[in-house]
Amino acid sequence: MGNSDYGYRKKVGVAFEEAIENTKQELKKEGFGVLTEIDIKSTLKNKIDVDMENYTILGACHPPSAYQSIQSEIEIGLMLPCNVIVYQKDNEVYVSAIKPSVAMGMIENDTLGEVATDIESRLKKVIDSL
Repeated sequence: MGNSDYGYRKKVGVAFEEAIENTKQELKKEGFGVLTEIDIKSTLKNKIDVDMENYTILGACHPPSAYQSIQSEIEIGLMLPCNVIVYQKDNEVYVSAIKPSVAMGMIENDTLGEVATDIESRLKKVIDSL
């Protein structure tokens, strides 16, 4: 598993479509729903006629945490939902999830910090379980 300063990443030994389905299942186990699914490869092909490897963004939401976040910081919706990406690079498939503590770290709000820590541990479990 390789991590960046702002995300958790893992190379998974399955095909791209299977990785998306596995990721959705693991997100569900941790209480997340997938609100959006953006096929970047297809979108860029259609809009600017470029070819690239498979790349999908899943917008994951944990409703109780989203509610708590919005109650404590009304404009937090600018950073919701939590993005999880499934992509292919050099015939390998990767899944990566944002670190909410980093994304929300610029906002000085203790309640939000606690929520971000909880969500981050859930997202890390998702990545670890793949």
